[in-house]
Amino acid sequence: MTREKAAIAAIETPRLRLRPMTPDADAAFIRRLLNEESFLRFIGDRGVRTVEDARRYIETGPRQSYARHGFGLLLTERRADSEPIGICGLLKRDVLEDPDLGFAFVPEAWGQGFAFEAAEAVMAETGARLRLERVLAVTRPDNRASIRLLKRLGFGLEGTVRLAEDGPELALYAAFGEAGPLRAPAP
Repeated sequence: MTREKAAIAAIETPRLRLRPMTPDADAAFIRRLLNEESFLRFIGDRGVRTVEDARRYIETGPRQSYARHGFGLLLTERRADSEPIGICGLLKRDVLEDPDLGFAFVPEAWGQGFAFEAAEAVMAETGARLRLERVLAVTRPDNRASIRLLKRLGFGLEGTVRLAEDGPELALYAAFGEAGPLRAPAP
């Protein structure tokens, strides 16, 4: 994988704008999203309880990733009214060999195709810019909606992984660049 760090540009789709997060503009929304019941259940508690916690999360998470890797989670908003509805982007975790796709949306945005539209755009734009050969994704095995989305995006199940020694066992999915087919699932 070749990484070319460049300014993180906004990605636009017919209905969405995905842009780098800023602490002042996005902290209130991030606090809300990270405390949604679905986020806590399927992704985990990030300990973000206040707007100040959210500012710190944005600085030490997404913004640090932009600087370090040239990619990260992007705020996803509707183009029509600039209303934030979620986050989507690539992450680089120390325990995973390749970047992984991450996404989370507020419940009122579910069932409208926004997650697919955002994730497809991230895969196309970021994957092409960075010339990624493989992108991973992790999810809880009981998160049926995320699994359906990953399969629709062309991800195949590779096995399981733990992101922390004492963390839950997660399903590990992978998608490959246009040059190669999906690998057969691990035995």
